[in-house]
Amino acid sequence: MSTFAKSTFNASVYSASRPLYPTQLYDYIFNYHRHKPNAEWNRAIDLGCGTGQAMAQLHPFREIIGIDPSENMIKAAVANRAFFPASSTGVGVGITDTDHKFQFRRGSAENLISAGIENESVDLVIAAQACHWFDWSKMWPEMERVLRVGGTAAFWAYSEFRLPDYPSATPIIMEYARGSDPFKSLGPYWERPGRAIYESYLMDIPSPDQVQQVTRLSNEERVFFAGPYHTETLPVSQTLPIIMRKEMRWRDLLGFLRTWSSVSKYHELYLEDKVRAHDGRFPEDLEIGWETEVQDIEVGGGDIVVRFWKDLRSAALDGKGEEAEVGADDLLVVEWPLALIIVSKM
Repeated sequence: MSTFAKSTFNASVYSASRPLYPTQLYDYIFNYHRHKPNAEWNRAIDLGCGTGQAMAQLHPFREIIGIDPSENMIKAAVANRAFFPASSTGVGVGITDTDHKFQFRRGSAENLISAGIENESVDLVIAAQACHWFDWSKMWPEMERVLRVGGTAAFWAYSEFRLPDYPSATPIIMEYARGSDPFKSLGPYWERPGRAIYESYLMDIPSPDQVQQVTRLSNEERVFFAGPYHTETLPVSQTLPIIMRKEMRWRDLLGFLRTWSSVSKYHELYLEDKVRAHDGRFPEDLEIGWETEVQDIEVGGGDIVVRFWKDLRSAALDGKGEEAEVGADDLLVVEWPLALIIVSKM
């Protein structure tokens, strides 16, 4: 998590390249919340809010507060606020556009007093792609403190992306993300133990009743929107179809790959990799887009990210031959398995 707190971290580029969370996920959380006795729709909090992508969808609540330890992330979220939706979805009762307020505060998820969050003052707490950093011996007691009776806490994270049209690329993705070869793998350069927690679909996060003195958090559900991925390790009854997917250009996938925190760590250790000679595969890449003045994702160079990106395209060609569409501006579908933990306060 320290990568995102550095002054050199570019939060705007990060925001533009990350996938968005699907409406089906919010529908699931809102339906869970709606059916709890005493559920209210006044205040929601997004922990580790980053650039605000997740909290923008919490508009059914009257007041939405994003909390993050990174000043860069908070600045980017404030800049993005103008684009947040303000219209009511009809989930909450009596909610109008003027009721919607998006605020941002720096703070720690495990100590929300520092961010001014009072006892029993919150109806919904979420954390998107952040909960693997939390200290759950402190986190669950803090959720019990800040949630109102009938309040909901929902935490989710997504794992390695997949290319459903090119399944032959999956071993290459796993080797790049989890392997140890310094020429083609980022495995050793992730921050631990957070990385291992979301690789295992959050199953290493303890339940509230496993944490001492936590007695009022219940109705726990663990749901895995993983579809056909990792079926051998996930409980069948809790595994649902994939809901997180995005159609993008191959070029956009490269932009996403560059947001990985492990890339920054890798390049701190291997400075020479950033200026490695151009990878000559797919020479047509450099001929695309020269006629436009619009800045786009750079596809040149030969660093570890570009090498992996071109390995994926080569695997797609090997798997489908001429049917594969692997030009830098060709479209492809990307999927992410996603795990959700949700509880309520009684």
